[in-house]
Amino acid sequence: MSEQSTYIDYDTVDADILKTLEPPKAGWYMLVALSAFLLSLGAVAWRGQIINGIGRAGITHPIMWGVYITDFVFWVGIAHSGTLISAVLFLFRAKWRVPIYRIAESMTVFAVATAGLFPIIHLGRPWNFYWLLPYPNQRYLWVNFRSPLLWDVFAVSTYLTVSVMFFIIGLIPDIAAARDRSTGFRKVLYTLTSVGWRGTDRQWRHYAAAYGFFAALATPLVLSVHSVVSWDFAMGNVPGWHTTIFPPYFVAGAIFSGVAMVITITIPMRKAFNLEKYLTIWHYEKMAQLIMFTSGIVTYAYATEFFVAWYSNNPYEQFQFWFRPFGDFKVAFWGMVFCNCVAPLTLWLKAGRTSLVWLFILSIIINIGMWLERFNIIFTSLSREFVPSAWGEYNFSWTEFFITIGSFGWFFTLLIIFIKFFPSMSLTEIKEILDVPEEEETKA
Repeated sequence: MSEQSTYIDYDTVDADILKTLEPPKAGWYMLVALSAFLLSLGAVAWRGQIINGIGRAGITHPIMWGVYITDFVFWVGIAHSGTLISAVLFLFRAKWRVPIYRIAESMTVFAVATAGLFPIIHLGRPWNFYWLLPYPNQRYLWVNFRSPLLWDVFAVSTYLTVSVMFFIIGLIPDIAAARDRSTGFRKVLYTLTSVGWRGTDRQWRHYAAAYGFFAALATPLVLSVHSVVSWDFAMGNVPGWHTTIFPPYFVAGAIFSGVAMVITITIPMRKAFNLEKYLTIWHYEKMAQLIMFTSGIVTYAYATEFFVAWYSNNPYEQFQFWFRPFGDFKVAFWGMVFCNCVAPLTLWLKAGRTSLVWLFILSIIINIGMWLERFNIIFTSLSREFVPSAWGEYNFSWTEFFITIGSFGWFFTLLIIFIKFFPSMSLTEIKEILDVPEEEETKA
């Protein structure tokens, strides 16, 4: 690998990465227990909401979209970096994606699975979730195809399907490598999930074709899925929402938050499994540069929103964008500006891009800021619409807080279990970018 400072051969790659699948130690059980505890808090809070009604949440007139929809948009955004890193950068043959794309892909699948819970939680009567799906039924009920909320169903389900297929196909050769070195339960698990992979020439040719096909198929989803989510807002005639900048603004913000989450996950994993020779400072500097780029786009979008409100001479839009920085939710607004616009400026210094401690802290700051961004879009616009008689506030509840915390528990429980039972880096692609083994060079 040309970017590595030390020589690595194929056997070393197998040994180092498959070592992450060894029987878990006490630290792994503690992480699973912590994540499961957070998940249980959310489950208990949701149970209370189901029993006592949606009134347990803070949803009230006029803010009928509350924390749950904020969480939904946040998790869909987190999922976007996986497709960008695994599919788009694969097509551009960007070598720095190789050690991180497997984690990004798994993050995509688990984040979409997390996001999909929130429309169901928001229903109040989750057992009727199938009413969202367009299918013939004896009740003669049909969904409203003109609603952007229904478009979400199609966009997110398509994204999940393609992401899962892309994820599974990429895993197959690595699972087969783990199968050949395993015994007992893991041997059975890997034998089933490797679906008969033997590494023949015919299998490799079909594998390469299928992987390239799904990469090309998934690439448009980077732009389409979060654009559809943005239309939930842009198609509404609400001050602060009805704007054409939302699709590119949301896509850039999704990549921004997703790459930050990749950094949050991989820095502790790098240390825990001694993967420093694969996840180098060079890789983190490349991710930091992508964060700098998307932070610039997000900052520009924030400024453009204010310019459009001023230039439009629309009193409702102008009031809305005065209310955001100076109204009741001003702390959330200025927190968003600091986290997404000011803090990433430190990455313009090489010391900021190469300090793993600062990158880890900054990645958490960025995702707090991106949650606040969705909060500002939803809460401030709904609380101050056209006439004062329709204005109102939001009653935050502990139920929403614990369900939000529980969503992080759900996400990290799935991710931690995956890391221990399946290869978290691609053996295949790491070997492809290694320097040619010395004996092969001699033969040539």
